[in-house]
Amino acid sequence: MRSVRIGVDTGGTFTDVVAVDEQTGEILTTKTPSTPANPADGFMAGLGKLGEPEVASIVHGTTVATNRLLEDRIESLGFITTEGFEFVLEIARQSVPDGYGNSYFWVKPPRIVPVHLVKTVGGRLDHLGEEVRPFSEEQAVEVARWFRAKGITAIGVCFLHSYANPEHERRMREVLAREHPEAVVSLSSDVLREYREYERSVTTLVDAAVKPAMRGYLANLSGRLGRSFSVMKSNGGVLSAREVVNQPITTVLSGPAAGALGAALLAGTAGHTSVITLDGGGTSTDVAVVIDGEPSITTEGTIGRYPCKIPMIDIVTVGAGGGSIAWISPEGTLKVGPRSAGADPGPLCYGKGGTEVTVTDAHVFLGRIPPHLLGGEIPLDVDAARGGIEALADKLGLTPERTATGILEISAFNQSNAIRRLTVKRGLDVRDFPLVTFGGSGPLLACRLIDILGLPSVVVPRDPGNVSAFGLLTVDVKNDYVRTYVTRDLSLGKAVEIFHDLEHQAAEALDREGFSEPVHQRSADLRYFGQAYEVRVPAPAGEIDESWHEEVVSRFHDAHEKLYGYAYRDDPRHGVEWVNLRVSGIGPINRPVIPRLDKPGPGATSVRPVHFEETRDTPIHQRAALGPGATVSGPAVIEEYGSTIPVHPGFTAKVDEYGNVEISRD
Repeated sequence: MRSVRIGVDTGGTFTDVVAVDEQTGEILTTKTPSTPANPADGFMAGLGKLGEPEVASIVHGTTVATNRLLEDRIESLGFITTEGFEFVLEIARQSVPDGYGNSYFWVKPPRIVPVHLVKTVGGRLDHLGEEVRPFSEEQAVEVARWFRAKGITAIGVCFLHSYANPEHERRMREVLAREHPEAVVSLSSDVLREYREYERSVTTLVDAAVKPAMRGYLANLSGRLGRSFSVMKSNGGVLSAREVVNQPITTVLSGPAAGALGAALLAGTAGHTSVITLDGGGTSTDVAVVIDGEPSITTEGTIGRYPCKIPMIDIVTVGAGGGSIAWISPEGTLKVGPRSAGADPGPLCYGKGGTEVTVTDAHVFLGRIPPHLLGGEIPLDVDAARGGIEALADKLGLTPERTATGILEISAFNQSNAIRRLTVKRGLDVRDFPLVTFGGSGPLLACRLIDILGLPSVVVPRDPGNVSAFGLLTVDVKNDYVRTYVTRDLSLGKAVEIFHDLEHQAAEALDREGFSEPVHQRSADLRYFGQAYEVRVPAPAGEIDESWHEEVVSRFHDAHEKLYGYAYRDDPRHGVEWVNLRVSGIGPINRPVIPRLDKPGPGATSVRPVHFEETRDTPIHQRAALGPGATVSGPAVIEEYGSTIPVHPGFTAKVDEYGNVEISRD
């Protein structure tokens, strides 16, 4: 019996499954509709479609944590902080989105924990972790009993300067365990041992908020599988389910992170080391930038309206997927998204009770996708899509074709704005990057994005609907550790002490995962004295001596100049300040080998009416029948099991040696 490694990515509309045969390297793919009410049902249904192979390992990308935050489903959450700091969430950063010109219109959103569920405990540490006032055991017991009486079962604890010394937080956890044993507790010194009280508080509370749901989901899934499995993390690594339940916040961008990594590997194999990745699903579109084979990492990310300072792949998400709903604003203009019909009831053409026109309905009406999905497994109701488009067109006073085209145009501009946020606004020229587009709906607007953004080309990998699930099988086990130590004169002894401690933590965690010889990657956050924010640079491995110190500072000057256009390398008036020291512990895995496409498979070319500038009979190509070097000139449509590529007039699609379809302007 063959032995396979399996990746399962649960999206808002479909659950994608990829299996790699460990002996032959053969890659198998399939999809099944997601089950939002219980994502584990879709997970098990997807595995069932693979038959009964011998399973070596399973890696899972999940949206359980993300969806709770995006949908603001946060209940029964309490906060314990230092006496006198009960309003840290209310004060936040005193900043207004989009600048202070927005002050008249912006309504401050509710805090993640309302003031009446915030409690304080006496005790105080200074910024070096030295005790100024002792921890008040009496107040801690009183607070724990108050939360128990109120029925608050998820609690975040963030004491002032606990990044420097976690002792008071750990004593609070002991009191909660004794007085309120039903409570699920998150400590800021475990979640994010880094300074900036507001961000650390919110990150800790997000962890506490999603912990009960993630624990329940993973326990349910483990029971149904009857075996262990791993979960994708936002930082581009994986971790076993038994470990990730203790830090569920690390999974908040689980699926999108896998997509960016999978696309980076596929593009790099084909010779494109720096690309933009676009993952178009049924509910949303996720965009990332890959430079020299590595997706950009940030600790300034947000999920919904919550800042999360954990390391995560820098991804911008917009509500522009196949299920995005077209609607008319009170001013009478056509809008698309961010609301989505999701998997249930789905678009009108699904015939499952949907009542609103979606992007998918517009594609179906224009003939750009076939009258079925997944090779015929999901038949589409073309008449229902047509009826919805015609009704919307009547309200707008436009022709149905113009209305459907307008829906797709708005969706394309929504996606292009997400790409600009990651490129133009960060000093990158979008015209320098090919776009790698994947996901079920990702390739559908490829030609329009080339025109809107001036892209050199768009690359569509094989089985684009399953790239995120494939990405799960390309990922190392990875944990991140950080320690704040703010100083203008970092002594070598202190650097050795902190890095040794962080590397020891990383090694212990990876040893539990079965890695006896982990790889450690060091980095540091530095800034010029007086600046408010830092620049992260990689720090060399090996001995920490004077040359090591000089190398890190030199890398900081280089990075600052690249980011902001200037540096104070030779100006003694501007000293360099060290802020955070970081270690990533990595357990390497064997990545799948990307096979070359040797010859075309079966599949005949057919014809059906498709509307681009006009409606006319258009060649429909089966992607499996296109061998290396094959060329398709628009207008045409290329179809496969999990996705479709409309090739507009004036564009050409070419197949490379790995089976990628590269689209460019004639």
